[in-house]
Amino acid sequence: MEVQSYNRMPLIGEKAPSFTAVTTQGQINFPEDYLGKWVILFSHPADFTPVCTTEFMTFASMIDEFKDLNTELIGLSVDSLYAHIAWLRKINELEWKGMKNVEVTFPLIEDIRMDVANKFGMIQPGQSNTQAVRAVFVIDPEGKIRTILYYPLSMGRNFDEIKRIIQALQKADKDHVATPADWRPGEDVIVPTAGSCGTAKERMETKSKDTYCLDWFMCFKKEQK
Repeated sequence: MEVQSYNRMPLIGEKAPSFTAVTTQGQINFPEDYLGKWVILFSHPADFTPVCTTEFMTFASMIDEFKDLNTELIGLSVDSLYAHIAWLRKINELEWKGMKNVEVTFPLIEDIRMDVANKFGMIQPGQSNTQAVRAVFVIDPEGKIRTILYYPLSMGRNFDEIKRIIQALQKADKDHVATPADWRPGEDVIVPTAGSCGTAKERMETKSKDTYCLDWFMCFKKEQK
């Protein structure tokens, strides 16, 4: 019986695997070149495919929005550098959903040997042995993995959600809070759950203009308008 081996996928809370790679923007060293910044490392199955093309147009059109969040983008596929360059040049000629003359200025990794893809568990045999799935790794300024998303080959990603993830993580880190379902910047946040009976009782009995509780374990902080 043939035994298949699988690379262990890095987990949330772990340091992201380090690598050096050739890209469309020159060689990069990760994480050294990105310390102090948030990073979205994302893979796609292949160049010159329609779903991937719409994704790259969208990411490129949002690059300033991510830079405003101190966030850098890094793409990856197992195609060659020359295929990457030809594809990105073609993208610049296309128009879709009002996006045109789109220039992809973030690095796209050449990963023909699948070295980086395997380190991040992007090659999943149930989908393909020769293409990376649509993986997204959100990595914080200390090089730690904070969010992992995986999409099948056929499904384009939701880029508003990827941006929202960055905003929610940054909010949680800055104010030591949690964010509720469908949270958007400016909406109320959740304060840490009471850790003792006394704190729970105090929260339920104390009136505050800044916080309110639905129950002892579920208290919100109002955001300043």
